[in-house]
Amino acid sequence: MSTEPWPGGYARLHLAEVDSTQAEAARRLAELPGPTWITTDRQTAGKGRRGRAWTSPPGNFAATLLLRPAEPPALVALRSFVAALALFDAFVAATGRAEPFALKWPNDVLLNGGKVAGILLESLGRGQGIGHLAIGIGVNLVAAPPREAVEAQALPPVSLLSETGARVTPEEFLLLLAPAYARYEAQLTTYGFAPIREAWLARAARLGEVITARTASEEITGTFETVDAGGNLVLSTAKSRRAIAAAEVFF
Repeated sequence: MSTEPWPGGYARLHLAEVDSTQAEAARRLAELPGPTWITTDRQTAGKGRRGRAWTSPPGNFAATLLLRPAEPPALVALRSFVAALALFDAFVAATGRAEPFALKWPNDVLLNGGKVAGILLESLGRGQGIGHLAIGIGVNLVAAPPREAVEAQALPPVSLLSETGARVTPEEFLLLLAPAYARYEAQLTTYGFAPIREAWLARAARLGEVITARTASEEITGTFETVDAGGNLVLSTAKSRRAIAAAEVFF
């Protein structure tokens, strides 16, 4: 497992224990002016999307990348795809294999069909813009929550160790992830979302298959056609073609 040099312009802050790296990012806004990776050995109150708890036993990866993006909010939100691609590349670098991994819209990475990593984006506002963006990343490196800890329809949690036999420490994983993220971030800021979208679709789970998207108000089942230029999930249903901005996806 070879690692690349640490990316220029990105700082690192490591804590032995913290409630959550997302909460720590919010507390340290004033003292972290540039892009900073915040990591911890132990996270006591990690959180996932929609306020769910995210368990992070010792040996798993828990981190937040704090950024100060300059783009409009719609483009800032597309960094979930940047983070997903970086995770994919880090997993390939750690295992030497690409075929077991896939990206699930909007914010998950799959390994052999189970969830091995999740991404949480939180904007810390400033007027009409976004002053800071906190990208929380949790990876099941050595252990996964029990199946009963997730929704009945959700994909089963899996760990990198149990599925591939690859034993990777959180520090080693950060040294794979940070350079990969920096590469895709540079692509986004230089060329826009188009190359990120193309790369993400090449790694997408269940593209061309029937899936279900559950929004706050309805459940939509259709063929996963694409992700559009705004990052929306596009489903082809019996009645119409639907672009969905936010939803939980079930296979």
